[in-house]
Amino acid sequence: MGFSSLAEIEKYVKTKKCAYWEAVLQDDMNERQVSCESSLKTMQEMYQAMKTADKAYEGRRKSASGLSGTDGMKIEKANKNGKIISGEFIGHVMEKAVKMGESNACMKRIVAAPTAGSCGVIPAVLLSYEKDFKISEEKMIEALYVAAGIGTVIAERASISGAEGGCQAEIGSASAMAAGALCYLRDGTPAQIHNALAIALKNLLGLVCDPVAGLVEVPCVKRNVIGAVNAVTACDLSMAGVKSAIPADEVIDAMRNIGKMLPCALKETAEGGLASTPTGQKIAKKLSTRP
Repeated sequence: MGFSSLAEIEKYVKTKKCAYWEAVLQDDMNERQVSCESSLKTMQEMYQAMKTADKAYEGRRKSASGLSGTDGMKIEKANKNGKIISGEFIGHVMEKAVKMGESNACMKRIVAAPTAGSCGVIPAVLLSYEKDFKISEEKMIEALYVAAGIGTVIAERASISGAEGGCQAEIGSASAMAAGALCYLRDGTPAQIHNALAIALKNLLGLVCDPVAGLVEVPCVKRNVIGAVNAVTACDLSMAGVKSAIPADEVIDAMRNIGKMLPCALKETAEGGLASTPTGQKIAKKLSTRP
């Protein structure tokens, strides 16, 4: 990874007079020693895999635990019937976020973006935006590079692992990546891209990882919705001129420090939070005694 901070990416873009995504593309080429064509092909395959996973959703399928499934179909129906008060686009974002999270719980093929537990955030935002706003796939792949650059810096400076940093490191990171990518699609400047991701990540600082029965289902699937919708609103705030008082790199560092302070019970151990509630414990006990 050639960039250890978002500020470095912004400086590179300004110095080289290139697009944000091109800076990340060049870094990938240098890091993996691949050609431009090879890098683009890999990213295109990633995006196609997201689309395939979205289309492969099975509305009536339940996970092995029985904790996940069918909710994506419910949201789709509600949106079609005009029952989603937040609007059709946000309805699509919610629908796709849940569908992808449920597909993961059902052991279907998904793209870890950046993790399996947060796999619904970026596809929900990007796939919905491409369809609803008639954006070319080429532009969407460029946005994926923006998301990848942001995610790599977060992984370098902090963490994208719930076991290490709590859910803020998974859903929070995914939300920040989606916010930055969406801002790029709306012709945001590097400063606006970083401002959007800073706002998105700030909103989810301290989010704990407390999976019921140790499964990436409750509350993980629905947190994908929160991360996706948060990304959209963070982008809107930034594009409207609202700025984060704390620079993006400092927000990432704050997330790292918060993750270190979180007790182990709140970092994917299923010992605290929702996992430790009476109902959470009953679910865990019931699943542990199943044949």
